[in-house]
Amino acid sequence: MHSLQPGSAREDALAVVRRLREAGHEAYFAGGCVRDLLLGRDPKDYDVATDAPPPRVRELFGNTQAVGAAFGVILVRHRQSQIEVATFRTEGAYQDGRHPSQVRFATAAEDAERRDFTINGLFLDPLTNQVIDYVGGQDDLKAGRIRAIGDPARRFDEDSLRLLRAARFSARFGFPIEPATASAIVAHAPQLKRISPERIAEELRIMLTATTRPAAWRLLWDLQLIETIYRFWKFPRTEPPPERAFLLDQVAPGQVISFGLALAACAVCYRMRRDATLADPRAPFTKSDVQSAVHAMRQAMKISNDESEQMRGTLAGLGPLLGDPVPTVAGMKRFLAEPTAPLSRELMKALATIGIQPERIAWLEGRLADLERSEYAPVPLVDGDVLTSLGLRPGPIFKRILNEVYDAQLEGRVSNREGAVAMALEIARKQM
Repeated sequence: MHSLQPGSAREDALAVVRRLREAGHEAYFAGGCVRDLLLGRDPKDYDVATDAPPPRVRELFGNTQAVGAAFGVILVRHRQSQIEVATFRTEGAYQDGRHPSQVRFATAAEDAERRDFTINGLFLDPLTNQVIDYVGGQDDLKAGRIRAIGDPARRFDEDSLRLLRAARFSARFGFPIEPATASAIVAHAPQLKRISPERIAEELRIMLTATTRPAAWRLLWDLQLIETIYRFWKFPRTEPPPERAFLLDQVAPGQVISFGLALAACAVCYRMRRDATLADPRAPFTKSDVQSAVHAMRQAMKISNDESEQMRGTLAGLGPLLGDPVPTVAGMKRFLAEPTAPLSRELMKALATIGIQPERIAWLEGRLADLERSEYAPVPLVDGDVLTSLGLRPGPIFKRILNEVYDAQLEGRVSNREGAVAMALEIARKQM
């Protein structure tokens, strides 16, 4: 445990607490910021919990926004900070697996009891640095474990998003999940379907891009959440070799990665799990595979267009490089010109690490490194306007002519416009 050191954001939140105290109210730092301070981490933001009802909070502070007044939550803007001020509350029955049907303003102890995990149920008096613990959160922080507050089955019945949050906290802090809580997660895993795809994506963006993603990915499998998240895929009952199931461990280890790359790696993991009997898949992803994988991911998580395109491009780069025949110089240069080429290469290196085509990938990396030092994406010597000026009619033949001529340019078989035009005319003559 660490001393609680002040910072500028902390000072702004402290000023909010002081104002509430001066007005005769209880007020504490609450939740994740207390947990992070006790772990010696810099909190991303500071939340305040108080017995002051929302109208009173708005009366005491001039610059506020009612972001969740029905649940007792007011956003207070103070200097450069935005502090979420929540009134102590208890909650009624949850109707949709995410939101309570009603709330009742309550005491600090009651407020702590309705929270998700003990390490998130702590309060801190910032004026005295005294930790207020009604749920045993300090002991769990010291022991390094994730434990639901009260009955874990009830906590997950109330809010199914907590199933993912447990995995996220466990991976982030390296804390194992206490057995009763873990068992309840497995039992409630199918209820994750009650959570919107957008909210699931928000959790996975955090979990699968961080340096702790290997732990997160394993937890999603171990807690049987993966089959609900990716319920549009059919999972086989056979077990794949362990190193293949956890390909994501080997993707840019120790580095934060993009969500598009993470999703592409997840898709490859699934493909190898589905085809676990294949000793060495020669073409990890055909065009059809790529389309179906991206479609399934969009169904599961409603990812953005940019994330879809990044995932698609990352996967699409694998087939031509790893399939048969061996890629040409033109093919490798075209690959390098794609914005997702660095992501495809990261994924290829991970595949080599787990024993998928290591010789091919080593050869590719050498050739790609050499080609990177050349002009691998020159301006084409001929384009559609040139073909039209030669008297050719636009149509399907255009694409073939342009591709063949550009390949010849990339491979040095034509080096000037005159040669490119002559080649274009010869291809057109043969086709006609």
